[in-house]
Amino acid sequence: MKNFKAFVLIALAVLTGLGAAGYASGWVARQSGVASNKVVVAAVDIELGTRINPDMVTLAEWPAGSVPPGTFKDLKEVQQRTLKVSLARGEPVLERKLAPVGTQGGLAAVIAEGKRAMTVRVNDVVGVAGFALPGTYVDVMVNAQQERVKGEEPRQISKTVLENVLVLAVAQEASRDETKPKVVSAVTLELSPADSEKLDLARSVGTLSLVLRNQVDKQPVATRGVTKSELLDGAPEARKPAAAPAVPKAPRPTRVLAKATCVEVLERSGRVVNCF
Repeated sequence: MKNFKAFVLIALAVLTGLGAAGYASGWVARQSGVASNKVVVAAVDIELGTRINPDMVTLAEWPAGSVPPGTFKDLKEVQQRTLKVSLARGEPVLERKLAPVGTQGGLAAVIAEGKRAMTVRVNDVVGVAGFALPGTYVDVMVNAQQERVKGEEPRQISKTVLENVLVLAVAQEASRDETKPKVVSAVTLELSPADSEKLDLARSVGTLSLVLRNQVDKQPVATRGVTKSELLDGAPEARKPAAAPAVPKAPRPTRVLAKATCVEVLERSGRVVNCF
Protein backbone atom coordinates (compact mmCIF):
# COMPACT_ATOMS: atom_id res chain seq x y z
CA MET A 1 0.00 0.00 0.00
CA LYS A 2 2.78 2.36 0.92
CA ASN A 3 4.60 1.51 -2.33
CA PHE A 4 1.46 2.30 -4.33
CA LYS A 5 1.15 5.78 -2.77
CA ALA A 6 4.79 6.49 -3.46
CA PHE A 7 4.35 5.38 -7.07
CA VAL A 8 1.37 7.73 -7.49
CA LEU A 9 3.32 10.69 -6.08
CA ILE A 10 6.26 9.96 -8.37
CA ALA A 11 3.94 9.73 -11.37
CA LEU A 12 2.32 13.07 -10.50
CA ALA A 13 5.72 14.71 -10.13
CA VAL A 14 6.85 13.39 -13.51
CA LEU A 15 3.65 14.58 -15.21
CA THR A 16 4.00 18.05 -13.61
CA GLY A 17 7.61 18.30 -14.76
CA LEU A 18 6.71 17.27 -18.30
CA GLY A 19 3.94 19.86 -18.38
CA ALA A 20 6.25 22.64 -17.16
CA ALA A 21 8.89 21.63 -19.69
CA GLY A 22 6.34 21.66 -22.49
CA TYR A 23 5.07 25.11 -21.48
CA ALA A 24 8.60 26.51 -21.29
CA SER A 25 9.46 25.05 -24.67
CA GLY A 26 6.38 26.62 -26.23
CA TRP A 27 7.13 30.00 -24.63
CA VAL A 28 10.68 29.96 -25.96
CA ALA A 29 9.38 29.06 -29.40
CA ARG A 30 6.91 31.92 -29.34
CA GLN A 31 9.56 34.39 -28.20
CA SER A 32 11.92 33.29 -30.94
CA GLY A 33 9.19 34.03 -33.44
CA VAL A 34 8.93 37.73 -32.39
CA ALA A 35 10.49 40.01 -35.00
CA SER A 36 13.46 42.05 -33.79
CA ASN A 37 15.97 44.50 -35.17
CA LYS A 38 19.53 45.24 -34.26
CA VAL A 39 20.08 48.78 -33.00
CA VAL A 40 23.12 50.64 -31.72
CA VAL A 41 23.16 50.98 -27.92
CA ALA A 42 25.67 52.28 -25.40
CA ALA A 43 28.06 49.58 -24.22
CA VAL A 44 29.12 51.72 -21.23
CA ASP A 45 27.90 54.85 -19.47
CA ILE A 46 28.76 57.84 -21.68
CA GLU A 47 28.88 61.45 -20.47
CA LEU A 48 27.46 64.35 -22.47
CA GLY A 49 29.96 66.16 -24.67
CA THR A 50 31.85 62.90 -25.35
CA ARG A 51 32.81 61.85 -28.87
CA ILE A 52 31.78 58.25 -29.47
CA ASN A 53 34.47 55.69 -30.26
CA PRO A 54 34.00 51.99 -31.22
CA ASP A 55 34.50 50.74 -27.66
CA MET A 56 31.56 52.77 -26.33
CA VAL A 57 28.75 51.25 -28.43
CA THR A 58 27.49 47.84 -29.52
CA LEU A 59 24.58 46.22 -31.39
CA ALA A 60 21.63 44.80 -29.45
CA GLU A 61 18.38 43.05 -30.39
CA TRP A 62 15.34 45.30 -30.06
CA PRO A 63 11.69 44.28 -30.63
CA ALA A 64 10.65 45.56 -34.04
CA GLY A 65 7.39 46.96 -32.73
CA SER A 66 9.03 49.17 -30.10
CA VAL A 67 12.09 50.56 -31.85
CA PRO A 68 12.23 54.31 -31.03
CA PRO A 69 12.59 56.73 -33.95
CA GLY A 70 16.08 57.95 -34.76
CA THR A 71 17.96 54.73 -33.96
CA PHE A 72 21.01 53.48 -35.86
CA LYS A 73 21.65 50.01 -37.30
CA ASP A 74 25.34 50.39 -38.11
CA LEU A 75 28.09 51.20 -35.61
CA LYS A 76 29.93 53.26 -38.22
CA GLU A 77 27.02 55.74 -38.36
CA VAL A 78 27.72 56.99 -34.84
CA GLN A 79 31.50 56.97 -34.90
CA GLN A 80 33.02 60.34 -33.87
CA ARG A 81 29.57 61.81 -33.20
CA THR A 82 29.26 63.93 -30.06
CA LEU A 83 26.59 63.38 -27.41
CA LYS A 84 24.40 66.26 -26.27
CA VAL A 85 23.08 64.26 -23.30
CA SER A 86 24.42 61.45 -21.14
CA LEU A 87 23.67 57.83 -22.06
CA ALA A 88 23.37 54.89 -19.67
CA ARG A 89 24.64 51.42 -20.54
CA GLY A 90 22.13 49.63 -22.81
CA GLU A 91 20.34 52.85 -23.83
CA PRO A 92 19.83 53.24 -27.60
CA VAL A 93 21.76 55.95 -29.41
CA LEU A 94 19.28 58.35 -31.05
CA GLU A 95 19.85 61.09 -33.60
CA ARG A 96 18.23 63.73 -31.37
CA LYS A 97 20.77 62.95 -28.63
CA LEU A 98 23.71 63.70 -30.92
CA ALA A 99 25.25 66.99 -31.98
CA PRO A 100 25.41 67.76 -35.73
CA VAL A 101 27.96 65.89 -37.81
CA GLY A 102 31.41 67.43 -37.49
CA THR A 103 30.82 68.95 -34.07
CA GLN A 104 33.85 68.71 -31.83
CA GLY A 105 33.54 67.23 -28.37
CA GLY A 106 33.34 69.19 -25.16
CA LEU A 107 30.96 71.71 -23.63
CA ALA A 108 30.44 73.60 -26.91
CA ALA A 109 28.57 70.57 -28.28
CA VAL A 110 25.81 70.75 -25.65
CA ILE A 111 25.01 74.48 -25.98
CA ALA A 112 21.53 74.93 -27.45
CA GLU A 113 21.16 76.68 -30.79
CA GLY A 114 21.11 80.46 -30.40
CA LYS A 115 22.54 80.30 -26.87
CA ARG A 116 25.92 81.15 -25.37
CA ALA A 117 27.94 79.79 -22.45
CA MET A 118 29.29 82.27 -19.91
CA THR A 119 31.24 81.57 -16.74
CA VAL A 120 31.00 83.56 -13.51
CA ARG A 121 33.09 83.28 -10.36
CA VAL A 122 31.26 82.01 -7.30
CA ASN A 123 31.94 80.96 -3.71
CA ASP A 124 30.09 78.63 -1.37
CA VAL A 125 27.44 81.31 -0.72
CA VAL A 126 27.00 82.63 -4.26
CA GLY A 127 27.02 79.07 -5.61
CA VAL A 128 24.06 78.05 -3.38
CA ALA A 129 26.32 75.93 -1.15
CA GLY A 130 27.29 73.74 -4.10
CA PHE A 131 23.73 72.78 -5.08
CA ALA A 132 23.94 74.67 -8.39
CA LEU A 133 24.84 71.53 -10.36
CA PRO A 134 24.85 70.93 -14.13
CA GLY A 135 21.28 70.57 -15.34
CA THR A 136 19.75 72.71 -12.58
CA TYR A 137 18.18 76.15 -13.10
CA VAL A 138 19.00 79.33 -11.22
CA ASP A 139 18.07 83.00 -11.07
CA VAL A 140 20.84 85.60 -11.03
CA MET A 141 20.60 88.44 -8.51
CA VAL A 142 22.83 91.51 -8.36
CA ASN A 143 23.49 93.82 -5.40
CA ALA A 144 24.64 97.21 -6.61
CA GLN A 145 24.42 100.94 -6.00
CA GLN A 146 22.01 102.89 -8.18
CA GLU A 147 23.22 105.93 -10.02
CA ARG A 148 22.99 109.20 -8.13
CA VAL A 149 19.80 111.14 -8.84
CA LYS A 150 19.93 114.92 -8.69
CA GLY A 151 19.19 116.01 -5.15
CA GLU A 152 19.21 112.46 -3.72
CA GLU A 153 21.76 110.12 -2.16
CA PRO A 154 22.72 106.97 -4.12
CA ARG A 155 20.64 103.94 -3.07
CA GLN A 156 21.76 100.33 -2.52
CA ILE A 157 19.49 97.86 -4.32
CA SER A 158 19.23 94.09 -4.80
CA LYS A 159 17.38 92.91 -7.89
CA THR A 160 16.88 89.73 -9.91
CA VAL A 161 18.27 90.43 -13.38
CA LEU A 162 18.07 86.96 -14.98
CA GLU A 163 15.58 84.12 -14.45
CA ASN A 164 15.43 80.41 -15.27
CA VAL A 165 19.06 80.09 -16.37
CA LEU A 166 20.43 76.60 -17.10
CA VAL A 167 23.67 75.59 -15.38
CA LEU A 168 25.84 73.90 -18.00
CA ALA A 169 28.88 73.09 -15.89
CA VAL A 170 30.52 73.65 -12.52
CA ALA A 171 34.27 74.18 -12.61
CA GLN A 172 35.34 71.84 -15.46
CA GLU A 173 32.63 69.22 -14.95
CA ALA A 174 29.43 69.00 -17.01
CA SER A 175 28.08 65.66 -15.75
CA ARG A 176 24.38 65.80 -14.79
CA ASP A 177 24.17 62.41 -13.13
CA GLU A 178 25.48 63.42 -9.72
CA THR A 179 23.31 65.00 -7.05
CA LYS A 180 25.92 65.53 -4.34
CA PRO A 181 26.63 69.26 -3.83
CA LYS A 182 30.00 70.57 -5.03
CA VAL A 183 31.55 73.79 -3.80
CA VAL A 184 33.46 75.22 -6.78
CA SER A 185 34.97 78.53 -7.82
CA ALA A 186 33.17 78.97 -11.15
CA VAL A 187 29.79 78.17 -12.72
CA THR A 188 29.04 78.16 -16.45
CA LEU A 189 25.56 79.30 -17.46
CA GLU A 190 23.63 78.97 -20.75
CA LEU A 191 22.36 82.39 -21.85
CA SER A 192 20.97 84.21 -24.83
CA PRO A 193 23.26 86.87 -26.35
CA ALA A 194 21.17 89.64 -24.73
CA ASP A 195 21.30 87.95 -21.32
CA SER A 196 25.06 87.49 -21.69
CA GLU A 197 25.40 91.26 -21.97
CA LYS A 198 23.22 91.77 -18.88
CA LEU A 199 25.30 89.33 -16.85
CA ASP A 200 28.57 90.92 -17.97
CA LEU A 201 27.33 94.35 -16.86
CA ALA A 202 25.84 93.01 -13.61
CA ARG A 203 29.09 91.45 -12.43
CA SER A 204 30.96 94.69 -13.15
CA VAL A 205 28.61 96.99 -11.20
CA GLY A 206 27.92 94.84 -8.15
CA THR A 207 28.11 91.43 -6.50
CA LEU A 208 26.25 88.41 -7.89
CA SER A 209 24.22 85.72 -6.16
CA LEU A 210 22.68 82.58 -7.63
CA VAL A 211 19.18 81.59 -6.50
CA LEU A 212 18.32 77.91 -7.01
CA ARG A 213 14.82 77.31 -8.42
CA ASN A 214 12.53 74.36 -9.06
CA GLN A 215 13.29 72.74 -12.41
CA VAL A 216 9.61 72.53 -13.39
CA ASP A 217 8.86 76.13 -12.40
CA LYS A 218 9.18 78.13 -15.63
CA GLN A 219 6.92 81.01 -14.62
CA PRO A 220 8.74 84.37 -14.83
CA VAL A 221 8.37 86.69 -11.85
CA ALA A 222 9.01 90.38 -12.48
CA THR A 223 10.24 92.23 -9.39
CA ARG A 224 11.21 95.86 -8.90
CA GLY A 225 14.03 95.01 -6.49
CA VAL A 226 14.44 96.10 -2.89
CA THR A 227 16.44 99.04 -1.54
CA LYS A 228 18.16 99.40 1.82
CA SER A 229 15.54 101.80 3.17
CA GLU A 230 12.71 99.46 2.14
CA LEU A 231 14.46 96.55 3.81
CA LEU A 232 14.96 98.36 7.10
CA ASP A 233 11.71 100.34 7.20
CA GLY A 234 9.56 97.45 6.00
CA ALA A 235 7.55 99.62 3.61
CA PRO A 236 8.00 100.55 -0.07
CA GLU A 237 9.99 103.68 -0.54
CA ALA A 238 7.85 106.67 -1.40
CA ARG A 239 8.62 108.19 -4.72
CA LYS A 240 8.44 111.90 -5.27
CA PRO A 241 5.60 112.83 -7.62
CA ALA A 242 6.58 114.55 -10.79
CA ALA A 243 6.29 118.31 -10.61
CA ALA A 244 3.23 119.65 -12.41
CA PRO A 245 4.00 122.03 -15.26
CA ALA A 246 3.55 125.67 -14.39
CA VAL A 247 0.31 127.10 -15.72
CA PRO A 248 0.54 130.78 -16.66
CA LYS A 249 -1.92 132.98 -14.81
CA ALA A 250 -4.62 134.63 -16.85
CA PRO A 251 -4.32 138.42 -16.96
CA ARG A 252 -6.70 140.27 -14.66
CA PRO A 253 -9.48 142.04 -16.56
CA THR A 254 -9.07 145.78 -16.81
CA ARG A 255 -12.02 147.78 -15.53
CA VAL A 256 -12.95 150.58 -17.86
CA LEU A 257 -14.70 153.53 -16.17
CA ALA A 258 -17.12 155.58 -18.19
CA LYS A 259 -16.63 159.31 -18.27
CA ALA A 260 -18.83 160.94 -15.53
CA THR A 261 -21.36 163.70 -16.26
CA CYS A 262 -21.73 166.44 -13.56
CA VAL A 263 -24.61 168.86 -13.00
CA GLU A 264 -24.43 171.97 -10.81
CA VAL A 265 -27.62 172.72 -8.81
CA LEU A 266 -28.25 176.02 -7.03
CA GLU A 267 -30.18 175.70 -3.73
CA ARG A 268 -30.96 178.08 -0.86
CA SER A 269 -28.27 176.56 1.25
CA GLY A 270 -25.76 176.91 -1.46
CA ARG A 271 -24.41 175.25 -4.60
CA VAL A 272 -24.47 171.40 -5.02
CA VAL A 273 -22.66 169.43 -7.74
CA ASN A 274 -24.06 165.96 -8.71
CA CYS A 275 -22.09 163.67 -11.06
CA PHE A 276 -23.63 160.71 -13.03
